[in-house]
Formats: sequence, C-alpha cells, structure tokens
Amino acid sequence: MTKKERFEKVTAWFQANVPIAETELDYGSPYELLVAVILSAQCTDKRVNMITPDLFRRYPTAKELAEAEPAEVFDYIRSCTYPNNKSKHLVGMAKMLIGDFNNQVPDNVKDLQKLPGVGRKTANVIASVVYQKPAMAVDTHVFRVAARIGLTTNAKTPLETEKQLVKYFPEELLAIAHHWLILHGRYICVARTPKCAQCGLQDYCKYYQKSVKVK
Repeated sequence: MTKKERFEKVTAWFQANVPIAETELDYGSPYELLVAVILSAQCTDKRVNMITPDLFRRYPTAKELAEAEPAEVFDYIRSCTYPNNKSKHLVGMAKMLIGDFNNQVPDNVKDLQKLPGVGRKTANVIASVVYQKPAMAVDTHVFRVAARIGLTTNAKTPLETEKQLVKYFPEELLAIAHHWLILHGRYICVARTPKCAQCGLQDYCKYYQKSVKVK
C-alpha cells in the first residue's frame, strides 16, 4: 500500500465513522480557547475544563487578565501542569493582545506565535479551530498515531510530522483530520497499550499489520 493509498483509506474511514470531530476544550470565544489551549500543554483537556470556569468568571476578557498579577492567576490554575510558567504566560499573552493586537486574537500562525506561551502547535489549533485555516496542529497524540498508522515516515519532530500530514491530507480536511488523530490517540491508539482490537483502521495500520496481526 502506497502512502497516498493509506491516506485515502484512513480518511475514508474517519469520514464514515467520525464525521464530527471537534476540540474537547470548553470555550465561548477566541480568547477563551487561546487561554484553554495554553493551559492544555502537557495537561489533559478534562483538567483544563475543570479549571477554566472559575478562571473565566474572574477574567472574562483579556483586559481583566492583562491587569492581573501572575500570582493571582496561579491560584486559579494551580492544579494544572507548570502553573508558575503558565500564569506568567497568560498575563503576558493578555497584555500583548491588548497592546499589540487591539484586543483581537490573531488569525495567522506567525502573529499567534508572538504571544507568550504560544508555540506552533497552539497557534495551529487557534488558526484551525477559530478561523478555519488549513493548519495541522501536532501534539503527542497526533505525532504518535500518525507514525503508528504509517501516515508519517521517520518524522523525528512535530514539524516534520506536520509537513508530511499537510502534504497528503486534502487542504479542506486538515482541520478535522487534526481532531481525528487526536481523538483516536486519546481513546483508541493510546500510548502504552493501544486498543487495536477496537480499532477500525487495522487493515491500513502499519503497527497493527507488523506488530499485532503477526502474533
């Protein structure tokens, strides 16, 4: 099976079986999603969704967050990973939104990456989810699942993974493909013991064909 054929088979399966795939982060505005995605770095969406209701009540817009002290923000996010760094990033991000972007979340990856706490993955998530841009955000789930299935070959970094996925997924499907791979990695193709018996991609998956089926 060529890589092109593998992508076509995998895409067709997801389209038939997972026609709706969206972020599991709770948000009501671009600002709220940006905060949630920053918090989600090396932290679960479930934990972030437990934190953000109180956080957003206290800081409903970037204006209130920009006026806060990181120590105050820390108290709201202490249960997530790296709360010290993230509290500083959130305040810095809000100040830059107000001062440099007229209180508007940027709609392009380049400007988004200027914000404190926003790397390429976060920028791609915002561009894709909020502005429907053809962007492929690569987190640990996407990196792992793409390699296991065989959608990527010898990709050593998230950027290499992103470039290979963008090359083969149709541009109009990049946004949903990102969620397909994340959700598949979160619930089926988990890190330690993938649930191959429950997976509908067995016929197209290199990992299953080489490591599971032969046993």
